[in-house]
Amino acid sequence: MKIKNYILVFAAIMLSCSVFAQQGKQKKADTLFNKFSFVKAAEVYKELIANNYNKDYATRKLADCYALMRDPKNASKYYEKVVAQDNVSIEYYYNYAQSLRGIKEYEKSEKWLQRFKDSGGVVTKNDFTKDANFISNIFNSKKQYFLDKNKFKFNSKFSDFGAFEHNGIIYFSSSRDEGVAIKRLYGWNEQPFLDVYVTNIDSEEEVNHTSKLKGDVNSVFHDGPVTITKDGKHMYFSRNNFKDNVERKDGKGLTNMKIYRATLKDSIWTDVEDLLINSDDFSTQHAALNSDDSKLYFASDRPGGFGGSDIYVVDISADGTLSEPKNLGSVVNTKNAEGFPFINNEGTLFFSSDGHIGLGLQDIFATVKNEDDEIVDVINLGDPINSSKDDFSFTMSANGTSGYFASNRAGGMGDDDIYSYNRIPPLKVEGVVSDAINSNPIANATIKLYDGKGAQLAYMETDEKGYYQINIDRNEDYKVVGSHDKYIEDYRAFTSKNLKTELKSITANLLLNPIEDVVKLAELNTIYFDFDKHNIRKDAALELDKIVDLMQNKYPDMVIRIESHTDSRGTLTYNDKLSIDRANSTYEYLISKGIKPERITAHEGFGERRLTNGCEDNSKCEEEAHQLNRRTQFIVIKME
Repeated sequence: MKIKNYILVFAAIMLSCSVFAQQGKQKKADTLFNKFSFVKAAEVYKELIANNYNKDYATRKLADCYALMRDPKNASKYYEKVVAQDNVSIEYYYNYAQSLRGIKEYEKSEKWLQRFKDSGGVVTKNDFTKDANFISNIFNSKKQYFLDKNKFKFNSKFSDFGAFEHNGIIYFSSSRDEGVAIKRLYGWNEQPFLDVYVTNIDSEEEVNHTSKLKGDVNSVFHDGPVTITKDGKHMYFSRNNFKDNVERKDGKGLTNMKIYRATLKDSIWTDVEDLLINSDDFSTQHAALNSDDSKLYFASDRPGGFGGSDIYVVDISADGTLSEPKNLGSVVNTKNAEGFPFINNEGTLFFSSDGHIGLGLQDIFATVKNEDDEIVDVINLGDPINSSKDDFSFTMSANGTSGYFASNRAGGMGDDDIYSYNRIPPLKVEGVVSDAINSNPIANATIKLYDGKGAQLAYMETDEKGYYQINIDRNEDYKVVGSHDKYIEDYRAFTSKNLKTELKSITANLLLNPIEDVVKLAELNTIYFDFDKHNIRKDAALELDKIVDLMQNKYPDMVIRIESHTDSRGTLTYNDKLSIDRANSTYEYLISKGIKPERITAHEGFGERRLTNGCEDNSKCEEEAHQLNRRTQFIVIKME
């Protein structure tokens, strides 16, 4: 008897370790996904599926990974499995339809697109004709970016771009130099040279030559765009190679671009410095700073790059000196032109390119990093940020909910126009599961997420610190339930409706009360089932009658949970359903005998995932050994 108990304890420990390992993998996969590291995330989701851990959720995320990696063949393969799931969001009908377009299965795509419409989905007027870019449309079926047509009111009939917001002031470059007696025209397009203009974000006044930036930044040549340090003391800006009234040209007679640094003194930008990263022989422009002003990103066509112009980065020391430029590599840079880098507060690099696959001529892209903070891929931001024309000079506010970009798309006021956008960041629910008595975190607690209609959406286990997080949609109602064998479950109902746009997470901490005398009572014997059956056998009915007597007479306050299982024969999906049918049969029998439903907290099926012996698939086992796995067990949750 002791040996059997040791075996059961060892099996329980091994099962616990296995479950803990799988929840760790899921957390790792979700973290990689949230960092846009879809290649590595896909590998981990595949492992979760192979181990039959939270399989439906992992399949949905794996399909999304392939979609975001521009792999329509694999995306459609897994979306096909997703749309067969119960209670799946109709957005996956849409995603599946678009992935089918990517492999030119148009008839089937139309079928699923129609199903999406029939289920209440709304199809936008996006251009889906470019099969290579179907990813942009899938990414935006649940849009993050929305044009704000009323916010930027300062465009002209000339070129306007490079909008950058700092402390309620918008700085941008424009060739609108009207209202002055003498205009210097740029020979390339016969427009005035660019200058830097400023306006209050809430201003209703016209932006004209009186709105030019005061100080020494603007010159008789091209000036801008600009970026400003967080403390507002220094400005980095682009300008033709012109300083101290001297224009310098390269060996071909061209005046290249340079990045200069100015200092704010008495509300005037002055003390313009020529930086060591510049040269008379090539262009350096489009300055961007990271969140702590320790790195300067820029575009340059200097020798040694991959193509027309590349994006580089340098470190900025405390005294303002710059390190040697480092090329960001072939993941970002192509044989064509990359430029206009921007780093948001979350460390994501955005840039413009006509070398990566895009919707038009020049598109805006975001970089993807892995766990080691290395750039491993780029993503096209899609519609409405990108169009069939040139789209560039993307910037974002500090809270990540709005920003600007420029485009020469149809419908603008002039050559290049500035557009403002609003962004809805991804949302997650997160929390810590703790012991209600001593506040210690509870590792390996089961977390289940339900929608407002009670359908289970996902589940996972807490890590060693009792922490969990699950990605959720906005404008929905949810319930999260935490449970553990040694505790009474707890739940929190919450909503993601009417949240502030900048909110990126909802906290739902759970407190579990310890259960006294949590045991598997000897009187609660396991019952067994025939092969491929879920009906209650006569011998099982006798055992169930004993349980009814126990609960009605000896322990009138006892609360139990039902767990049903199968042997390994049959498919995983079929066995999951069969075990649920066995749990339902057991539950219905006890209820029919007078046990109140509230005294049975759950009746769940675990398929073949919790075998009691080594009778896995393809193992040679006698029927008696398989029989031990076709069972229902009873767990005591509460006894008083």
